[in-house]
Amino acid sequence: MQRTFGSVAVAMVTPMREDGSVDADAAAVVADKLVRDGADALVVHGTTGESSTTHQPEKDDVTRAVVEAVGDRAMIIAGAGSNDTAHAVRMGKAGERSGAHGLLALTPYYNRPSQEGVYRHIVAIADATDLPVMVYDIPGRTGVAIADDTLDRLAEHPRILAVKDATGDVPAGFERMARTGLEFYSGDDALNFAWLAHGASGVVSVVGHVAARSYAEMIAAVDSGDLPAARVVAGRMRPLVSALMGTGQGAVMAKHALHQMGVIPSPAVRLPLVTATEAEVAELTSELQTEGLLRTADA
Repeated sequence: MQRTFGSVAVAMVTPMREDGSVDADAAAVVADKLVRDGADALVVHGTTGESSTTHQPEKDDVTRAVVEAVGDRAMIIAGAGSNDTAHAVRMGKAGERSGAHGLLALTPYYNRPSQEGVYRHIVAIADATDLPVMVYDIPGRTGVAIADDTLDRLAEHPRILAVKDATGDVPAGFERMARTGLEFYSGDDALNFAWLAHGASGVVSVVGHVAARSYAEMIAAVDSGDLPAARVVAGRMRPLVSALMGTGQGAVMAKHALHQMGVIPSPAVRLPLVTATEAEVAELTSELQTEGLLRTADA
């Protein structure tokens, strides 16, 4: 199976200090931890990386720190997500200059362009560098889905090789994989097993911050044709997926998890995101302890 962007990709948080400044040193620590845990690709400056509230000098610092930390042990994919095409192109070029190995091109959000506008926007990003591109289809956040004929046209571009699909429509993705020849990656942790069972190349996961090893186990089972074993892993992970993703605030909860595990010094986020409630943190703590990821009080 072709896996240009790896198999276990983690949509990485951007660590921040208590004052809200970006902590590139902590990002390097996170990146090294994730790769040691089994991730073979990292996405920086995606939604989980708070891309809409971080800025180019900060993004460059984080990308360089992550590339330096993991070297050639993982593919580094830089987000080029903006509803301003010129801005997205600058982001893509900056990612390439900072050492990224690929780009994640987001469908424009808020201004709701036509399908022709979506096509031209993504192609402009792909044309701006020599890096392979993964297209991110997440209409729940952007307000615009990529239509079938638009995806067919994008698939003709020599550097557009994959789709991160967060549409929730696995059957449609199954058909799109066959029709376009593009590699598909699950963009929804709750559907990772379903996507893999339908032939996806891998996952781009938020829960992978704490479960990269389990996802690697799941993918290995699918690759070997042992769907029952993969299903067992998926079932085992359901409570953890719920604890991190059930609030719809994956960036917030992933930071809390990493903070509790002692990986990052602070779970700080930037407005409009806010830290988790006590009840949300308590649920997360309980699940992390159940999974053996935290020491219990009496340990």
